[in-house]
Amino acid sequence: MDLQKIESELKKRLIYPYKWGRKQSNSWDRDTNFIYQTDNFQELEEIINGFNPGLKNYTLNRWYNFWSAKAVEFIFATHENVMPHKDQYDKLVDFSINGVQFDHKTSNFPKKLDFDYYFQNKKELIEWLYKNQSQQGRKHLKNRLFLVLYNNNPDDHWELKADIPLLKSFIDKYILDFSENKLVELNFGNGEVLSDIIWVKKSILRLK
Repeated sequence: MDLQKIESELKKRLIYPYKWGRKQSNSWDRDTNFIYQTDNFQELEEIINGFNPGLKNYTLNRWYNFWSAKAVEFIFATHENVMPHKDQYDKLVDFSINGVQFDHKTSNFPKKLDFDYYFQNKKELIEWLYKNQSQQGRKHLKNRLFLVLYNNNPDDHWELKADIPLLKSFIDKYILDFSENKLVELNFGNGEVLSDIIWVKKSILRLK
């Protein structure tokens, strides 16, 4: 994967506001599954030109999140102790680290939560993220590794998904320091679940 090309294409999407307009649904997912074969943003714009505003926003967001996630998975796979999952259609596993299997999820830090508190209490945030995950295709209560994005402006968290070098710097550091003993253990009633958070923070100094 050409990470510079992916970053360039992802950043072209930043000209549009990040609005869902509705919750994710299996039916709209089926209608927009062409995003998996379209990595060029201009081609995407041509396809969705005649879409109604709601479906257009939905497609833009799914495309953006999917290709950012593919870049993240590629970055993980560049490490010797990370093994990509052989079945790319498995919704429960993306890769394993030191033999521990994970699905990965990149999430914006929730606007209504207090960052300072949850930064110090990551287990509570992990529980919140599981509880409030999408109820559609990728919903599950198995091992998951969260990349949580935080920008100074809560409305801009999502833009960090296009900052591939920034994502890579935090992922690389996490893998370098990875230890199974640091993972958070949870139980939702169906056995032990292992999880963790990779914080991706970008602070911008504001001139007075």
